[in-house]
Amino acid sequence: MEEKDLDLHLFNLISMFASTCWYQLGKVPSPVDGKISRDLQGAQWTIDTLLMLRDKTKGNLTKKEEDLLNSSISNLQINYADEAAKPQDEKPQEKIEEKKEDTQPKP
Repeated sequence: MEEKDLDLHLFNLISMFASTCWYQLGKVPSPVDGKISRDLQGAQWTIDTLLMLRDKTKGNLTKKEEDLLNSSISNLQINYADEAAKPQDEKPQEKIEEKKEDTQPKP
């Protein structure tokens, strides 16, 4: 039996947590209402969950699975640090969206 490079269920689990964290960081709009909001406490919890997953699966992952998990965690941690350094009331993506709306011609 040939070992898979990347288990689809694990890939989907990591992707689900990473997508959720991107919403929590305010980096992408919510798929539900299209609005951007920031929940840094939730983002930290999600990152911590991925770190726990990495610790609990250590030694049981293929190289590709390990690389995917590590790169996802690293990218989210870097973006978390960037968002945590901003004042709580600053949301640049919303300001950009507001400016786009202001420049749209009114019917």
